[in-house]
Amino acid sequence: MTSALERGRDIVRTLNPALEQVLAERYDDLVDGFSESLVEWAYGRHYARPGLDLKTRQLCTVAALTALGGQTGPQLKANIAHSLAAGASREEIVEAIWQMAVYGGLPAAINGLNVARDLFADLDRET
Repeated sequence: MTSALERGRDIVRTLNPALEQVLAERYDDLVDGFSESLVEWAYGRHYARPGLDLKTRQLCTVAALTALGGQTGPQLKANIAHSLAAGASREEIVEAIWQMAVYGGLPAAINGLNVARDLFADLDRET
């Protein structure tokens, strides 16, 4: 049986292979083991659960971060990219964000749409 950390690392390899290293460089000096803890807990214990596929989990994450509002912009951007890596289309991502206008309000949805637009433009420039 694989550990939660191993399961988390498997998922992170699919979504963003550099994520654990980026988190380690940014936060491990402040909170020892931060990156490993996040990968184990969020990805290995939550994202790895049965019942929802990875794309659906990512769309749920995008929706939640959108509803929480503008302070989640950096995490929303990362999770929109992760949603694309998990197989979500741009249209599905935009619809998940727009649905949150009902629950998080128009300002939250507009902020989410702006994050998506900026990320999509960045990706289009790269290709």
